[in-house]
Amino acid sequence: MKRYSTLFFGGIVATLAACSGSKQIAHAPVQATVTAFITSSDQRYLLKEQTGLRFSGTNANGYTTITVDPAQTFQPVEGFGYTLTGGSAQLINAMDPAARQQLLQEVFGAGSQQLGVSYLRISIGASDLNATVFSYDDVPAGETDVPLAHFSLAPDMAGGTGLIPLLQEILQINPKLSIMAAPWSPPVWMKDNGASKGGSLLPTYYHVYAQYFVKYIQAMKAAGIPIAAITPQNEPLHPGNNPSLKMLAGEQRDFIKGHLGPAFAAANIHTKIVVYDHNCDRPDYPLTILADTAAARYVHGSAFHLYAGDISALSAVQQSAPDKAIYFTEQWTGSKETFDNNLRWHIKNVIIGAMRNHSRTALEWNLANDTAYKPHTPGGCTQCKGAFTINGNDVKRNVAYYIIAHASRFVPAGAVRIGSNSEGSFHSVAFQRPDGKKVLIVLNDNSIQASFNLRYQNKQVVAILPAASVGTYIF
Repeated sequence: MKRYSTLFFGGIVATLAACSGSKQIAHAPVQATVTAFITSSDQRYLLKEQTGLRFSGTNANGYTTITVDPAQTFQPVEGFGYTLTGGSAQLINAMDPAARQQLLQEVFGAGSQQLGVSYLRISIGASDLNATVFSYDDVPAGETDVPLAHFSLAPDMAGGTGLIPLLQEILQINPKLSIMAAPWSPPVWMKDNGASKGGSLLPTYYHVYAQYFVKYIQAMKAAGIPIAAITPQNEPLHPGNNPSLKMLAGEQRDFIKGHLGPAFAAANIHTKIVVYDHNCDRPDYPLTILADTAAARYVHGSAFHLYAGDISALSAVQQSAPDKAIYFTEQWTGSKETFDNNLRWHIKNVIIGAMRNHSRTALEWNLANDTAYKPHTPGGCTQCKGAFTINGNDVKRNVAYYIIAHASRFVPAGAVRIGSNSEGSFHSVAFQRPDGKKVLIVLNDNSIQASFNLRYQNKQVVAILPAASVGTYIF
């Protein structure tokens, strides 16, 4: 005999079908209840917890069914997070100590009300979201420093951006945090145009630049900050930013195989080298490097952004080089874009799309900016909206906060992506956590409220998502 009950929670209605006499699978018991968190594009629900969802028998209905299948396993998860720019660090460091600590605990803590961010990207030297342009070996115009005698992390220490002391504080909260670093430009004296914007790395300095990376990783380690991975260049095909560098695929290949890889090996550095770090429209770039066995032996994987191309490019690269990892490392939310459009697009493409296409990370762009979308360099991004807007001690949570939170809060590093299907306007990705629990992230890309069946091991629950909303389900 079936009995139907309707639960009201937070304004969302879930119709649950319960079947008496149902049996659990003895060797793989199903948790009876499902916890859900909802964010809607109209912002009526912002990580709103929904309770009362319970598994029952697989009763027939006309709803779309999303089946979670742990027998299908894919890539490991290394983490979800943001880029901690020098500008972000500057704003966070300007907060009162108690307010700063509260914010850092919210972002990097592992409590039930905290984001649990497990992966950060940082810049080697300045990014365009720093107040000023600098490298770690700047010398007067016309001079060079081949021995790197003037190399120093001072611009990111206390008295500069404070990025390094802030990272030390963050690592006290989450010692397992993974950090990827990327340069926006080498020191200008290594470049053919002698400027921070554009230009190319002079081949005569390839060996020196490789040692620049070695010194950076060693200095960060001495500061108590392990660097898990680097990319040789942020957005190597976009030399119009400030700072920036044009580095063609052949140039990056030659730099890695002839200089960077051997320098890491000689210095016994185990930081992973990840290539490309740019848009999905040019999968030929990483494939050019990975096709060269002398270069590929030093390469751990490839990194992508999605300002151009299609997210399926990640799978194309993975299929061509299945022994190499895939990373999604940057996507911005803009000051002139709506919460609605950003939530739907980023959940669909960055969180669900990147992970379904074998990425081990999903990272949004800037962690924080002020009310005028600063700091940024002259010529840097003027519309990049951080996950937080910080005004003194006042903190506003923006759409990128919720985009990442729907994954980072529930899917820790060490989880594994498992099977799930996407049907019609429902898009999904599923994970199994180290504690054995399953997590399903679902986007309702409909313009109306819609129901779906969440099915697992011959049990199901009927869930309802508001129009253009994302739900994370834990069971």
